[in-house]
Amino acid sequence: MTRTAHLCCLLALLVAGLAQGIGSSLRAQDPGTRPLELKEVFRLFQIQFNRSYSNPAEQARRLDIFTHNLAQAQRLQEEGLGTAEFGVTPFSDLTEEEFGQLYGHRRATGGIPVGRKVGSENQGASTPATCDWRKAAGIISSIKDQKNCKCCWAMAAAGNIESLWGIKHHQSVEVSVQELLDCDRCGDGCSGGFVWDAFITVLNNSGLASEKDYPFRGDTKTHRCQARKYKKVAWIQDFLMLPDNEQIMAHHLATHGPITVTINMKLLQQYQKGVIRAKPSTCDPRQVNHSVLLVGFGRTKSVEWAETGSSQPQSRRFTSYWILKNSWGADWGEVGYFRLHRGSNTCGITKYPLTARVDLPVKKHPVSCPP
Repeated sequence: MTRTAHLCCLLALLVAGLAQGIGSSLRAQDPGTRPLELKEVFRLFQIQFNRSYSNPAEQARRLDIFTHNLAQAQRLQEEGLGTAEFGVTPFSDLTEEEFGQLYGHRRATGGIPVGRKVGSENQGASTPATCDWRKAAGIISSIKDQKNCKCCWAMAAAGNIESLWGIKHHQSVEVSVQELLDCDRCGDGCSGGFVWDAFITVLNNSGLASEKDYPFRGDTKTHRCQARKYKKVAWIQDFLMLPDNEQIMAHHLATHGPITVTINMKLLQQYQKGVIRAKPSTCDPRQVNHSVLLVGFGRTKSVEWAETGSSQPQSRRFTSYWILKNSWGADWGEVGYFRLHRGSNTCGITKYPLTARVDLPVKKHPVSCPP
């Protein structure tokens, strides 16, 4: 077992015993001394996620935040309507405000740019029960880590273009996220943007370079656009927004490929694994601030027992879910992915379902005046 895996297992064991007690203590507003076990959990968290603080006062403040977040994770676990598990994550020493400022983008105040096509689908068309584009070779690229750069919008758009290009042209590509940041005229680079900003940049630049030629830096500096220096490896014809309907989204996903969505990321700070299903009061579907790639859907089976000690199940229930690719590295969530309940607009997943239309560039014929 690797050192990281060992630390992860040890953290999980310690947190399991602490979380309920911490939650009860905070609910009772107990000002008592922090248990030694909690300090040990925090120490292991610091080792696993390479955290250090400038002085003892900051260390103590981060311990307080960590304690609050563990209690919050316990409350989410108790209130959860799905199968999600919440607990220690790479963001457990951040306040909710810090988390939003570091990893969310600004909220949209209007719709997508005027003149863009709005998609429509046949709601009565047959949709498969499950779909997972990760199982198709060369379609979904590796999990990326946006680090301190608020570029989820660019990474989601890049993933959309990559997957659609692979499906249509049977050619695996990884496009440059850095080009989207450096050459973007509508968004604000590492300070945030929207998926449609990325698509407009691709259209303006007549395609995108490869990630290999124009690599992601992961810093917040403003860099000069280098788009003209590199060969383009993928192009788009246009982009469209799908109707805010989960059945239509599922059908388009199954028949055309992955799409981008923008959600309320509030519950992702404490998320570890499972299917998130939240009430609007817990995860407001109107306040979306994080863009990700929707890569599939499925369902889990759960069994309810008739009574304690009974060997016969009372009923079998299925939980439908979406599969989403995040941009916070493979150490977060389900190896970089997470799942949201499908059918309840959980965390606003139907707010902005956007996708590009990829194709090879069209050759423009010269125009001449008639004789």
